[in-house]
Amino acid sequence: MTNVVPAGNRPLWQWNASEIVAATRSGSVSCREVVAAVVERMRSVNPRLNAVTLDLGEPALQAAAQLDQQRAAGTTPGPLFGVPITIKDNVDVRGQRTPNGVVGLASVIAPEDSPVVKNLVEAGAVIVGRTNAPEFSMRATTNNALYGLTLNPWDARVSCGGSSGGAGSAVAAGIGAIGHGNDIGGSIRFPALHCGIAGLKPTLGRIPAYLPSAAAERPMISSLMSVQGPLARSVADLGLALGAMAARDARDPWWVPAPLEGPPAPRKVGVIERIPGLQMAPVVEASMRAATRALERAGYTVEPVAVPDIVRSGELALRLLTTDMQQQILPAAMRLGSEQIKWYFEAWFAAVAPYRDMGEYLDALAARSTLLREWLLVLERHPVILVPERVEPLLEVDEDLRSAEHVREILHGFGPSVTFNLLGLPSVMVPTGLGGGLPTGVQLIASRYREDLCLAAAGAVEQGLGTLVDQLWRRESAG
Repeated sequence: MTNVVPAGNRPLWQWNASEIVAATRSGSVSCREVVAAVVERMRSVNPRLNAVTLDLGEPALQAAAQLDQQRAAGTTPGPLFGVPITIKDNVDVRGQRTPNGVVGLASVIAPEDSPVVKNLVEAGAVIVGRTNAPEFSMRATTNNALYGLTLNPWDARVSCGGSSGGAGSAVAAGIGAIGHGNDIGGSIRFPALHCGIAGLKPTLGRIPAYLPSAAAERPMISSLMSVQGPLARSVADLGLALGAMAARDARDPWWVPAPLEGPPAPRKVGVIERIPGLQMAPVVEASMRAATRALERAGYTVEPVAVPDIVRSGELALRLLTTDMQQQILPAAMRLGSEQIKWYFEAWFAAVAPYRDMGEYLDALAARSTLLREWLLVLERHPVILVPERVEPLLEVDEDLRSAEHVREILHGFGPSVTFNLLGLPSVMVPTGLGGGLPTGVQLIASRYREDLCLAAAGAVEQGLGTLVDQLWRRESAG
């Protein structure tokens, strides 16, 4: 393998996607060289981390060589030309298994690519591996009976997050510049926070979604709340990935042909200084202050803002989702899941009761419309909102399995995360530094289809506070 390194003498597996694309499109580095470096890195660190459940190194090298041949023949390179990526275990890649962390689903073989996979590959990305997820992708930590526990590269005692925990761990460790994830209540943002990287939960309808191997369509609330999105080591790479992932696919009836950039907006950020009903930990308060200072230095006006009750909206989101889960996920878990996940769902349903009455359910859906209207009005005055993703310190490994009461407490803290799934609003998670040696971060919210505003504000935070993975890699090198 040619040892090609840019200024700063960084190995290829450490390059961001934007750096890779600039080099591969110009021809200064081949796609195969980049992919070979990442595959080598994957095989070096993954035995410890268990982030990647399926090593696709050999087909990835072949795909990269084909991209180099296409460029030599005069084909215009795509926007992710030669970028190594990972794909989460709960979407379809043609001819591969889609286990979703479940032993009973390990034999499910995808008949075709999901839209997000098709879009990424058509943009020139190269899949180097599939990443781990908890059973049914419904826990905030990544562990399952099929593939086991995925470790956080920062600290093995701390959860890597969930449900896109394999993707978060892989990206932070240098296994691919972009990790594919999805998010129904925080499943991109939790791993981004815990692993010290950036993550984007886009607007509902921005990135097309469809699971060809699914036996049935998802119920309504799951369709409204779940989105596909990227995890990356820089905010710029999130934007690069978003542009590729968001290409049209007629299989998703929710997809919207919205522009990736909207009209100019005032550089005003509303900061949520406290959330009634939730106690913000000192490390979270410090991360909010650091983000505020970085935004102000970048020219944003940051001021306190009053928003609808986040605890109440979180409870609304969880009750609607729990009601939805009765239809497909709970029966499948009782039939195919491990004893561990059965206990977890029993504790969840005991903590968050589903709606039993049709009138209550319809009233809850109406309340969602009211809540979204209230948030959209707030976002008219403050185009970006700064809010923590969770108000407590990072979760420890399997903390959500300690007791039924602890499950209740963790779900109660989901409000700042799951609210924006219920409302379909975009959110970017961005690191703010280290607290006690572990990553900290904040999320930035904007109005529908204004990912550009989230990304710009998150970029300002990143510019002011820096990224974290270099510190992780220096720590690794120091032994």
